[in-house]
Amino acid sequence: MEKTRPFHRRKIVVIFIGISAALCFLGIRLAHLMVVDSEYYAQLAEDLHERERDIKAARGKIIDRNGVVLADNRTVCTISVIHSQIKEPERVIQVLAKELSLDEETVRKRVEKVSSIERVKKNVDKEIGDRIRNYNLAGVKVDEDYRRYYPYGSMASKVLGFTGGDNQGIIGLEVEYESVLAGHPGKILTVTDARGIELEDTGESRIEPVSGNDLVISLDYNIQQYAQQAAMKVMEQKQADSVSIIIMNPRNGEIYAMTNVPEFDLNQPYEIDHDLEGDALQDALNQMWRNGCINDTYEPGSTFKIITAAAGLESGVVTLEDHFSCPGFKIVEDRRIRCHKTAGHGSETFVQATQNSCNPVFIEVGLRLGVDRYFSYFEQFGLKDKTGIDLPGEAATIMHKKENVGQVELATISFGQSFQITPIQLAATVSSIVNGGTRVTPHFGVSVKGEDGALLQVFQYEEGRRILSEETSATMRYLLEQVVDGGSGKNAYIEGYRIGGKTATSETLPRSANKYISSFIGFAPANDPQVLGLCIINNPQGVYYGGTIAAPVIKEMFENILPYLGYSPDLS
Repeated sequence: MEKTRPFHRRKIVVIFIGISAALCFLGIRLAHLMVVDSEYYAQLAEDLHERERDIKAARGKIIDRNGVVLADNRTVCTISVIHSQIKEPERVIQVLAKELSLDEETVRKRVEKVSSIERVKKNVDKEIGDRIRNYNLAGVKVDEDYRRYYPYGSMASKVLGFTGGDNQGIIGLEVEYESVLAGHPGKILTVTDARGIELEDTGESRIEPVSGNDLVISLDYNIQQYAQQAAMKVMEQKQADSVSIIIMNPRNGEIYAMTNVPEFDLNQPYEIDHDLEGDALQDALNQMWRNGCINDTYEPGSTFKIITAAAGLESGVVTLEDHFSCPGFKIVEDRRIRCHKTAGHGSETFVQATQNSCNPVFIEVGLRLGVDRYFSYFEQFGLKDKTGIDLPGEAATIMHKKENVGQVELATISFGQSFQITPIQLAATVSSIVNGGTRVTPHFGVSVKGEDGALLQVFQYEEGRRILSEETSATMRYLLEQVVDGGSGKNAYIEGYRIGGKTATSETLPRSANKYISSFIGFAPANDPQVLGLCIINNPQGVYYGGTIAAPVIKEMFENILPYLGYSPDLS
């Protein structure tokens, strides 16, 4: 019995020491939590009782070169419900279904959903939001934010682009200049109790949104209107599939107008005539939004003879005085390639051949250049690369690999067939050929301004590299003026103005479909180009020659644009 007492005493001591160590550890831990980690846990507790709602930032405006606002904002509302605060659920369901034009079942699911905050509908007109606010329904929140608004509907729709429900750019300049236009959203912070009910005495705190900056672009509202109206007119007259027009400054690459009709309503960008669903609907929308001037390629046809002529003159393989004979065709290897005038043009100079748009003569120039030299000029003129235009989705030139080009392929390339380029690439390259010989970057972006109108940034574009001599450029201007002055482009002639240009009529693939693309590219004044226009008519019905139906469109455009830009006719 005496022997067991020391054992019990040792056991008690061990237990005592263990309890003391545990209490000591808990004390140290408690002190650490209260002193060292106090701020962390205080913040964690606060976060658990804070609720936040985003406030959209006003997106920057898109403004034309003269200060006309092309893309603006309208105040709209987001309607949300907080489940824990709703006192009259049936009343809330009834009011929201009525005012938001939603079925009651949809509203009920959102009202009865147990969540910290549930959005019922966004982009609600401010008038409706104000009405809902006036009901004073517990648990219903009406927050104001912004929705993109386009004052002129479909004008330049495929250039400007539009925004999605989150106010981010989807296509066009809206997405290209997202970093300029998008502001920084704000937040509304409210404090709630453990049940999620907002504490009235604490109120709301706000982090104010920061508005986006304004984008000033080179597009001119009036010129764009001229272009869009002219394109619609010829599309209806010729029952064409589509019409594209580009108007630009060939000196610096600024684009004054770009239209691809039919356009679409920027304020209703998801509305489409067809009753489609799923992938078929998305495909139809993508096609409707597509900017044919930059996203699509086509065979340029005879307008590309400008490039062949420039390369031939620059290299010295042809001069304006050279004489040719056109029997109505040219045999290249085993191929008989015909001229559009099957009876032939007979004897003609290079100037006359250009006026006549004679295929055999341009085939001869191409063959004189040879494959290596032709491809060298193709690259020198910038046709191998994209233009670098400030719009998303620019397509690249589709050209044969040089090693696969024989005499026949070179012959067809020389008059603009068997390869494809974009309309903007043709416009930029011809601009570079006639402006003195320096490559331009076509663009819309001019500058960035703050909300207060202060100038923040002026966009700089790479100084154009020289692609041909000033002498050759001057010769090309003269040559193309002769095309309008008495050749195939005579329907673009305007009394009192010097106009240069080139017509084209190309057949689409497959050739058996008998579908054509009619086009004309022109510039003025011919001796000192300040404006260049390109019109492309896809699948016109009836008469389809470029000189007959496309040249008059540019003529009509120039008759409006030249006086508008301050160029008076010389009628002396």
